[in-house]
Amino acid sequence: MPFSGLAAAALLLLLLSMANSTIACLEQEKSSLLQFLAALSHDNGIAMSWRNGMDCCAWEGITCSEDGAIIEVSLASKGLEGQISPSLGELRSLLYLNLSYNLLSGGLPKELMSSGSIIILDVSFNRLNGDLQELNSSVSDQPLQVLNISSNRFTEEFPSTTWEKMRSLVAINASNNSFTGQIPFSFCTGLPSFAMLDVSYNQFSGNIPPGIGKCTALKMLKAGHNNISGALPDDLFHATSLECLSFPNNDLQGTIDGVLMIKLSNLVFLDLAWNRFSGTIPDSIGKLKRLQEFHMNDNNISGELPSSLGDCTNVVTINLENNKLEGELSKVNFSNLHNLQALGLSSNYFTGKIPDSIYSCSNLTWLRLSRNKLQGQLTEKLENLKSLTFVSLSYNNFTNITGSLHILKCLRNLTTLLIGSNFIHEAMPEDKTIDGFENLHGLAINNCALTGKIPSWLSKLKKLELLLLHNNQLSGPIPTWINSLNFLKYIDLSNNSLIGEIPTALMEMPMLKSDKIEYHPDGPRVSPFTIYVGVSLCFQYRAASAFPKMLNLGNNKLSGLIPVEIGQLKALLSLNLSFNNLLGEIPQSISDIKNLMGLDLSSNHLTGAIPSALVNLHFLSEFNVSYNDLQGPVPIGGQFSTFPSSNFAGNLKLCSPMLVQHCNLAEAAPTSPISTKQYIDKVVFAIAFVFSSGFHLARPNSVAPGTAGGTPQESLALDVLVNFS
Repeated sequence: MPFSGLAAAALLLLLLSMANSTIACLEQEKSSLLQFLAALSHDNGIAMSWRNGMDCCAWEGITCSEDGAIIEVSLASKGLEGQISPSLGELRSLLYLNLSYNLLSGGLPKELMSSGSIIILDVSFNRLNGDLQELNSSVSDQPLQVLNISSNRFTEEFPSTTWEKMRSLVAINASNNSFTGQIPFSFCTGLPSFAMLDVSYNQFSGNIPPGIGKCTALKMLKAGHNNISGALPDDLFHATSLECLSFPNNDLQGTIDGVLMIKLSNLVFLDLAWNRFSGTIPDSIGKLKRLQEFHMNDNNISGELPSSLGDCTNVVTINLENNKLEGELSKVNFSNLHNLQALGLSSNYFTGKIPDSIYSCSNLTWLRLSRNKLQGQLTEKLENLKSLTFVSLSYNNFTNITGSLHILKCLRNLTTLLIGSNFIHEAMPEDKTIDGFENLHGLAINNCALTGKIPSWLSKLKKLELLLLHNNQLSGPIPTWINSLNFLKYIDLSNNSLIGEIPTALMEMPMLKSDKIEYHPDGPRVSPFTIYVGVSLCFQYRAASAFPKMLNLGNNKLSGLIPVEIGQLKALLSLNLSFNNLLGEIPQSISDIKNLMGLDLSSNHLTGAIPSALVNLHFLSEFNVSYNDLQGPVPIGGQFSTFPSSNFAGNLKLCSPMLVQHCNLAEAAPTSPISTKQYIDKVVFAIAFVFSSGFHLARPNSVAPGTAGGTPQESLALDVLVNFS
């Protein structure tokens, strides 16, 4: 039967492909690859793949042209270790080299930078170090278009003359290294296609040098997280093709020239946060019609918001937090900002009420207006913002908490609600009709001096992870339903007037009993803005899952014994029971909470000895049992050698070499059996854990129950200070 035309064509293609596959790679290029392989200390199985076949065009990660020349080496994320051999520079037809996401070390061979064929070179996310050497003056024009050396360990000054030999250069990503000196802009001369430069997260210093205005094709310029100082040069505004301008976390200062800003009409992303800019936001901001993200938080910007901000109709994110802005928000017509999703105006001096125009931003998901001077009551128009997941209105002068909660409960997507330091001296609503917060992960109604009891409607919040009700005037017992909140891990009920015994229900909290990584049905919620933590707001979190597991019942009127079941809370990092009326002995079971970093039992009526087993809490960095009725020797060894004598004061029957009362031979405390080396290793690990997690242990000033802000007392109460805003 004769072949059809379609079958004949298919057979022809098959024969052609078979013919191509028989073309072996060049022997010289095969040798270059084997030299590269030999320079690796760990190839993660690549050697076996390569040595099984004679034709290197069939090797893993290798692509050849039809004539057998190697045009691509792609070995990303292969677990390669060792140095990059200069032999790869001998592959005369190599166009693409990708060695990213490995563990390669040593320098970047200059043979790759001076290659006469490579157009894309990606060695990002390795451990390459040393400096990038300038190319020899005799090297002719190079075809390199894209260079990605980000996330390595390169040092010294960035090359300056090298780029003049790369007239086809389009993009450089050198972020997350340790380059020093000034940022060179020599690549702006004679490089008509140069469009992207990212040198963020380095150690560049000095002013922004002149010449950037000559980069007529430059679309992205990112130099954040360096030590760059001075003002934005006028020359910068001549780079009119810029779509992304990002210089956060430097030492830039001066004002933003409104006339020059108009020239950057193509800007889509503008980030000048964490600098020292002053003056006002220019009215010309409204001319940036393409602007989608606007970050100028943490500067010294003053004055009112320009009404023209309402003309940035494509804006998605506005972050102007931590400035000196003032006036009423109603000056801006937010109703034109239909694409707005995140609005951060906290820590300024705004006054008046929340303008009605904000309630027209139907796509708004994050709203933070905390730490201002806003006042009045929330209106039912807030219910229009159905997409809201994060709301922070804390530290203002809002009133009517009952009405506010009935409005906010209509926001069914809400996961974080921070409304503390408002509603001063009002009553905590116990209305059982308050519901609708079924997706809430974090709730803060702290520092309000609210009266009443812990309301039963909180028991409906089955996804709650963080609960902050501290610094109120709440009374009555801790409700037993609290153990039904299966995801609750951060509990602060301190500085109230709660009574009764510590309920055993608290000892049954699933998230406090297990130190395993918790599973949440909705997954982690990551904030576009940071949540500031600590006395000086120096620690930051972006997700509820990152917060430490904590139980703070300090400064209440709790009585009875500390439940022996407290040892079940093996996941706790901080436990504060200070300033109560607790009796009896310190349960030895506390020594079962192996990850405990802070324990404060001060200012109670505890008796008996300090359990010697507590020396086995090797992560314990804060311990306070002052002003009790404890007796006997203070345990010796472990972390106890680091605690000051003031943390044991007010216990007249305690004895220790560091206290006024010394122990006799019969009273001497047993020492910990742990070896010195084990002790040092565990302490080093604990310190590393504190810094890596952003967990901040501090001694706060105690706040008397019944006060909104509280008056300082001489308290050594241990706490994890969280300023939710």
